Amino acid sequence: MSKNSLAEAYAHRMTQLRRHLADSDIDLAVITDDDCVYYFTGYYDYLHMEFGRPTLLLVPRDGDSLLITPSMEMDMATAAAQVDRIAAWNDGLGNEWREELPSALAGKGTVAIQPDQMPPLVRAYVDQCVDASRISDIGPIITQMRMIKSPQELQLARHAGEVAIAMMAAGRGAIGDGVAEYEVALATSQAGTRKAAELLEAHYEDGCMSPNTHFLQIMASGPEITKPHHRASTRIMRRGEPVFLCFCGMTNFHRFKLGFDRTFWIGEVVDQRQAEIYEVAVASQRAALDVLKPGVTAESVHEAYASVIQEAGYDYPFRCGRATGYSFLEKPELVFGDKTILQPGMVLAVDGSVSQSGFFRAQVGDSFIVTDTGYEQITDHPKALEEVIL
Repeated sequence: MSKNSLAEAYAHRMTQLRRHLADSDIDLAVITDDDCVYYFTGYYDYLHMEFGRPTLLLVPRDGDSLLITPSMEMDMATAAAQVDRIAAWNDGLGNEWREELPSALAGKGTVAIQPDQMPPLVRAYVDQCVDASRISDIGPIITQMRMIKSPQELQLARHAGEVAIAMMAAGRGAIGDGVAEYEVALATSQAGTRKAAELLEAHYEDGCMSPNTHFLQIMASGPEITKPHHRASTRIMRRGEPVFLCFCGMTNFHRFKLGFDRTFWIGEVVDQRQAEIYEVAVASQRAALDVLKPGVTAESVHEAYASVIQEAGYDYPFRCGRATGYSFLEKPELVFGDKTILQPGMVLAVDGSVSQSGFFRAQVGDSFIVTDTGYEQITDHPKALEEVIL
């Protein structure tokens, strides 16, 4: 993907945002979520609020957009950010990131912020500068914009799927009797990094984007299997044990995220009750996919999945899935209460899962693009019981 095509995508999103601001009679949007800053500008840094350094994107209905970011990131911002102006700030000098805000906020009627994603430090200062009656929420507008992915984003999604598939295959190959969990994590990370590097070199003109996978490997084995977000540890796996691999954090190619999970056994299934639970999990995902298509509600997909699980005698499950993109969690969510109508271009993680506390938990999950007639699967790995016994 060329720099020009990416730049055009960011410019198009910025134009769309300005139109929404005009339609909603909003004078200025203050964007502080780093995924949203990237969505509109192509700029990202790895410090942000974890190190107490805010980055803010200000987009007026009319006038120049402004990126406020730490001065140490100025070279990165200049190279990547598709904005009209960049204002750098340094630790302890002047009023730091606050320097530009009073003049940018002055004289504006309605200022829209991201109240659920604005760091408290920044929110407190904005509240000092802007009367509460002038503040509105830009969140719903951005959420709506990000639901339907552009052709460039869908290419990223497919490539993220290739990275995820490589990681799952490597993880499967590393699992075995006498193997430590962390060895599996090392194998998946290496495979994902190499596949990402291959794709970046073949398809993208971006020397700054790292191929390296990050995010601790989610996996659990043996008696830890009921802990859905257990991280790879020094535990030694043994024959007959179940093993769960999840790549919902590690599948992050060119900042595009997906969901992908599988449950395996080493050598054999010792307790057939585990196999029965696993089959229900697979059936629940199948039921969800039978419903998944444009024109249906998000909650109807969850309903199909939940019905299979509850009719088999298990407790009401967590959500069936969620939309992904530049963030791990986007809208819609596949859960009761979300009445969003699914549309072509949405990217969704769809799970099948059954948990029996203290005994066993099985989960299979994949990611899909909603198409005009149904869906396109972008992660894939065997899930038939006989194929997940290693």
